[in-house]
Amino acid sequence: MANSLIVVESPTKVKTIKKFLGSGFNVVASMGHIKDLPKSKLGIDLEKDFEPTYNVIEAKKKTIDELKKAAKKAENIYLAPDPDREGEAIAWHIAEVVEAKNKKIYRVLFNDLTKKTVLEAIEKPLELDFNKYEAQQTRRILDRLVGYQISPILWDKVKRGLSAGRVQSVAVRLICEREEEINKFVPEEYWNLLAQFEGSNPPVFEAKLIRIDGKKAKVANGEEANKLADTLRNSSFIVESLEKKELKRSAPPPFTTSKLQQEASRWLRYSAKKTMMVAQKLYEGIELGKEGPVGLITYMRTDSYRIADEALNEVRDYIKDNYSSDYLPAQPYVYKNSQKTQDAHEAIRPSGMSYKPQDIKEYLSKDEFKLYQLIWNRFVASQMNPAVFDQTTIDIAGANCIFRAQGQVMKFPGFTIVYTEGKDEKDENGENGELGKLLPELKESEPLKLVELNTQQKFTQPPPRFSEASLVRELEEKGIGRPSTYAAILSTIQDREYARLELRKFYPTELGILVTELLIKSFPTVLDIAFTADMENKLDLIEEGKSKRTETLNDFYSPFAQELDKAKSEMRNVKREETPTDLVCEKCGAQMIIKWGRNGKFVACSNYPECKNTMNIKRDENGDLAKEETEYSDHICEKCGRRMVFKYGRFGRFLGCEGYPECKSTMAITLGIKCPEKDCPGSLTEKKTKKGRTFYGCSNYPKCTFASWDKPVAESCPNCSSPYLVEKYSKSKGVQKLCPNKECGYKSDLEN
Repeated sequence: MANSLIVVESPTKVKTIKKFLGSGFNVVASMGHIKDLPKSKLGIDLEKDFEPTYNVIEAKKKTIDELKKAAKKAENIYLAPDPDREGEAIAWHIAEVVEAKNKKIYRVLFNDLTKKTVLEAIEKPLELDFNKYEAQQTRRILDRLVGYQISPILWDKVKRGLSAGRVQSVAVRLICEREEEINKFVPEEYWNLLAQFEGSNPPVFEAKLIRIDGKKAKVANGEEANKLADTLRNSSFIVESLEKKELKRSAPPPFTTSKLQQEASRWLRYSAKKTMMVAQKLYEGIELGKEGPVGLITYMRTDSYRIADEALNEVRDYIKDNYSSDYLPAQPYVYKNSQKTQDAHEAIRPSGMSYKPQDIKEYLSKDEFKLYQLIWNRFVASQMNPAVFDQTTIDIAGANCIFRAQGQVMKFPGFTIVYTEGKDEKDENGENGELGKLLPELKESEPLKLVELNTQQKFTQPPPRFSEASLVRELEEKGIGRPSTYAAILSTIQDREYARLELRKFYPTELGILVTELLIKSFPTVLDIAFTADMENKLDLIEEGKSKRTETLNDFYSPFAQELDKAKSEMRNVKREETPTDLVCEKCGAQMIIKWGRNGKFVACSNYPECKNTMNIKRDENGDLAKEETEYSDHICEKCGRRMVFKYGRFGRFLGCEGYPECKSTMAITLGIKCPEKDCPGSLTEKKTKKGRTFYGCSNYPKCTFASWDKPVAESCPNCSSPYLVEKYSKSKGVQKLCPNKECGYKSDLEN
């Protein structure tokens, strides 16, 4: 009979931990939370210090019965859910239900699931952390107060089913404000002058105009550029100054949660949600053949750069054994955490250096291998010497202008032999643009020959839309959310249809913009970025035992309750708004009006419900509302014989009968490519997921489930005669046409 019980969250952890322990331990899984606030009501007593009411989750009743039985047989009970606030709440709720009177209940924390860590944690168990539990409860109550009390107002004023979230609403605000910046942005024209110079030694090199009359070069238009170019073409040039210096670029620190999500987005194109799901598997344990399940990385929710001394020694030994001594610094690098860092966990790293990614590749899925390799490489690189460059800067004088040429040549790769950081869109023209650019050996005052001079028209660019990586970075920098919440925030704002991810960029939906405007006006405190960040700090103070839950909730709720009362009567009632138009209904002659529906604004007949005529909003070149012109297709309705017309729905463009609503027949728009599945008569069509992401599937769905994220092209493969090719984006090559037959391997650049 087992005399000790260990309770973890997932069955995967059970298998990983069991192999480290003897027969005296029974390891079981709670399968996550066992209690939660009720779904059908607020569940918070506003009159009794915001006391929460937790109900047993219906699906977990059987699990709780099994936990109780196991606890009765055990002498010692070790609660080992994840080592964060959510895990602490799970541990407290388990302790409440197992009814283990006269038995000692311990809390154990596993930073990684290796034998050494597990045995040490059990040997030196901790007490349940009340302050950490209080911090989790405070967050949960705050989120419930906001979500369950603002959402019904949105149902009444806009439409049913909408929701507001204390943190995700602020994230949507960031996206909306960035979109507003882009819409208000007025591009300014400017011109670059690029010169090709030749000195006494090859090669010919390029330099850019940087100063005119001692001031920063500003050339506003083509006339100025051409006039200046004419002057320069008749001028002589000399090397005014030449500077050579050695530059060092230090290694990046090991991964925190946000940095892992950002780099996985840049390099692997993983969503934050996918990154965390794969990382969870790597942490909980991967089956490595006869060895069984092995936890490959440390806990993946952390904002700390701290590394255990033992791990530092291990990675330094690895570098020493696998690279020359030039790559190993004399002392380990210690990366400084910010003041906001909790430091409860280490940085994300391999749990040990004995499982090289290539050595265990056969046991990992494609996604697991890529993420594990990313974590491995970043950790190794973080303890390697800097990369060293020779940078040369040449300033060239001619007439009243200065041109500058810069080049970097790598002397020593350092950490870059293992890892280089990905770049966001706005960084693509950064320092790496000059890397490897060779400049000739020149001397100061040496005359130079102007080989060519080109003018280049440019326009200032608006700030870029957020990608998943840059939005996570923005949330982190502004103190909104915590490592455990970033992935959920990004998923929620898309699930709620407040923002859509298109070409890897966030666009606010019309609904997202409307709801954000309403919330900012009615709940300025809740939607305030600084306030939201400060609330995260207050939760941290509760966890540290420096503040109380009731005080924090009272301070929040008093002004919030006033905003609630005001919003109920004063918030704009969009649902009842009807804006008259000059358009006349073609079916009954009544006036058409603009209304708000589940998919945004649309034009409808004012004679509804007698007349159900509707149309999409369309504006002419002057911005005035115009009648939507019917776009007919070559298809005939199979049901009534009338023509099929192009329409737009929530999942994209489709064909609908012109006789709607009497005839509701619809058809998918095909791409002119037969479905590649054998014996399927269908054709490929463009479709959209519920989140707005475009994919390509068979018109014969659900009988045929063929689907592809890559856009099919009606062009046969010249190598293997595949009836179609696909368009695929590559960071280095751009958009290419590839053969879908992986064994063929045909690819070509997409013609412009």
